[in-house]
Amino acid sequence: MKEFIKKSFEKFGFNLSLEMALQFEIYLNFLLEENEKYNLTAITNKNEVVFKHFIDSVLPQKDIKYGARIVDIGTGAGFPGVPLKILRPDLNIVLVDSLQKRVNFLNQLIVKLSLKNCSCVHARAEEFIVKERESFDYAISRAVAATNTLSEYLLPFVKVGGQVIMYKGQKADEELEVGQTSIKLLGGKIKEVQRFDIDEIGNRAIIFIDKVSKTDKKYPRGKNLPKTKPIV
Repeated sequence: MKEFIKKSFEKFGFNLSLEMALQFEIYLNFLLEENEKYNLTAITNKNEVVFKHFIDSVLPQKDIKYGARIVDIGTGAGFPGVPLKILRPDLNIVLVDSLQKRVNFLNQLIVKLSLKNCSCVHARAEEFIVKERESFDYAISRAVAATNTLSEYLLPFVKVGGQVIMYKGQKADEELEVGQTSIKLLGGKIKEVQRFDIDEIGNRAIIFIDKVSKTDKKYPRGKNLPKTKPIV
């Protein structure tokens, strides 16, 4: 499987060391072993996991600065944070998820992969922000919520001069149109949207939002309001 993983990454211009390929193989096997217990992924075909979880997660890595501190909100089974960490050992990544069972899985995974400067926090975004407001270089998230909701969760974590990176699908433009007000209100400015049309993954849009001014401390709102009453 290591060889398949290595060749699959090479197809998209990513050169894995043997150690990285082994880490991805361990990740893959552990994910599928623990999936029934933790309900981590609906994708259970090994080849699909490599493309739709691992490679998909690392698509924007070339635009992430060396040594950056990153928070991955709603990380689930570790996507996109853990694949980014494997490919970019220089990154310092904090994985955040609200479900304890996922955090248990991630803590075991971090040990299995011998990842340094990678930690996991059991918390909701609106709880964790109390300790970490505007302290990260990047806030990232994959398939968690609509852009206007996600902006409210992510932008408060990023320092001015940093970035939010959102992984989106075919509805990226539609979501951005709706989310423009929230992005501006929260101190963000859309930088660019990178688009990928990959046979094994499908249509993927990566949205980069620059943090250009501080976010009002009342955001993110509690009581699930970013989802139930998003900024429009």
